[in-house]
Amino acid sequence: MNTSRELRSIRMKTGESRRIKHGHPWIYSNEVEMDDNARDAEPGELATIVDEHGKFVATATFNRNSLIAARVLTRDANKPIDRKFLRTRIDSALDLRTRFYDEPYYRLVHSEADGLPGLVVDRFGDALVMQFNSAGMERLRDELIAVFDDALAPATILLRNDSPVRDLEGLESHVELLRGTADAPLIVAEQGLRFSLPALGGQKTGWYFDQRSARDLIAPLCTGRRVLDLFCYAGAFSLRAGRSGAASVVGIDSSRAAIALATQMASDNELDEQCSFVKSEVFTELERRAKARETYDVVICDPPAFVKSRKVRASGLRGYRKLARLAARTVAPGGLLFTASCSHLVDAASFAVEVRQGLAAAERNARIVASGGAGA
Repeated sequence: MNTSRELRSIRMKTGESRRIKHGHPWIYSNEVEMDDNARDAEPGELATIVDEHGKFVATATFNRNSLIAARVLTRDANKPIDRKFLRTRIDSALDLRTRFYDEPYYRLVHSEADGLPGLVVDRFGDALVMQFNSAGMERLRDELIAVFDDALAPATILLRNDSPVRDLEGLESHVELLRGTADAPLIVAEQGLRFSLPALGGQKTGWYFDQRSARDLIAPLCTGRRVLDLFCYAGAFSLRAGRSGAASVVGIDSSRAAIALATQMASDNELDEQCSFVKSEVFTELERRAKARETYDVVICDPPAFVKSRKVRASGLRGYRKLARLAARTVAPGGLLFTASCSHLVDAASFAVEVRQGLAAAERNARIVASGGAGA
């Protein structure tokens, strides 16, 4: 690996370095002098970023072909990007997670948040599921895997490099099992429940660790209640509700594989008498149940991202409004509605507006009793 002294220097345009000097982790392509030196850089190459005066700004990975041209690794000019650097970042990420969780089931590395921009690593006991979502992390792949081997000695390593963001970095999409067996499931333990997930066929990295805090909040509120879980996937919210003593839980998802998985997980955890699952398009099913005047004490809406690009933002926002309207009509008087958005292009204020307008269209009054974001 190169040290900082050996790296190519990439110069920023005049007046464009203020934002990055104030702590932003990205440098955009229109902020960089795309001279011959920059154009000669290999995608994802480590580079020294300097301002218009040639003064050091950061060490970063550089990809001239991406809108996000540079992703900051360190602002210390004397710190080389080597295996020791990577080990320090991974040890720091591991230490933080073990402070929050007693068992090894969590998102271990969350990209820029852990100082490894473009890298996502989910931990399932002795299995790691990785996504290398930037050209820079792709170039560091072998070094990073070696560091994870030293730190954790995982029995299974699965690359889920099928995220759409790889297209923006000029990277090919693929799923690759580096270690372990394809038929061995990924295991998640959560609050006394055990989930066995397909290693190769699951959504994204296989599990939504980011919603664990939401499940911790909602589950105790389901005791003795009738629960409707929309976009249920593998049944995480449903089974947590059942485990907390819900009177009944109905999970709905349009994916046949998800419904089969959730049904199996309910059986495996001896919750199949409380939890049942229906394969149906959620909006259609909500329309039907609202028309039949079916109501539930707790309604959970955790949909996939409705806004995956700026060009569909308006239609996606309307989707959140429609979901809130239909879901509200199935909430019993005095009941609870949980709704969420994982669209990174939808800010909290805009999401709140759509939910509020959906509730108004349903002629329901509501108050916010809790709000939050992604869990630890």
